[in-house]
Amino acid sequence: MEVLTREQKERYARQIVLKGVGEEGQMRLLKGRVLVIGAGGLGSPASMYLAAAGVGTLGIADADKVDVSNLQRQIAHGTEDVGTPKTESARQTINKMNPDVTVHAYEMFVNEENIMELLKNYDFVIDATDNFTSKFLINDACVKAGKPFCHAGILGFQGQIMTYVPGKGPCYRCIFQNPPGDEVPDCKQTGVIGAAAGVIGSLQAMEALKYLLGAGELLTGTLLTYDALRMEFRTVKLPGYVPNCPVCGKAGTYS
Repeated sequence: MEVLTREQKERYARQIVLKGVGEEGQMRLLKGRVLVIGAGGLGSPASMYLAAAGVGTLGIADADKVDVSNLQRQIAHGTEDVGTPKTESARQTINKMNPDVTVHAYEMFVNEENIMELLKNYDFVIDATDNFTSKFLINDACVKAGKPFCHAGILGFQGQIMTYVPGKGPCYRCIFQNPPGDEVPDCKQTGVIGAAAGVIGSLQAMEALKYLLGAGELLTGTLLTYDALRMEFRTVKLPGYVPNCPVCGKAGTYS
């Protein structure tokens, strides 16, 4: 039977005392494997809090390099990292924080050709991307692979988050159906407040931790929205099952 080291008991002491975690739960986290797709505004806080909590293996996928304009919200990176691949910068930040964590850095565009191979060794996936094409790609691949994942998006002072678990609620495509057209503005056009990325990215990490621990209730069948200016969270109940969903419905590709 595996046991925590003395150093691990000290590092994770504030988690271990929690009802629903304990040493057994901490061992679960250390054996956990989470893939974070996107190392930017959402992926930075998500990956850092997962690492701090002791999730033993993190995969981080992103093709971009750190730009100075990223630093206002992408807290895994610093000024000295400008020009460095985001995956490498995030890996270095995490390694300084917690040597318990193994980081697999995937410096690449995640696409239809590579996503299934990427997903297969992970327990949970975090969609920390910033474009609709990638979000639908991640959803469809996770449904096909039977992988739970947490979607989130941010724009301006607002954010949203939901979690998909196979057989326990609708998928992203059930709700949003198809990617919108080019007329929908992105963060570059509209802007985004950095702290909102921190709030929503941290919630994504919390969903992954709850899943690995088997604790609490996940945002399955629920969309949580956040308005920073009003400091207001709202939950929107989603349909339990969408039979005509082209991905997970009765006539879906992956049903």
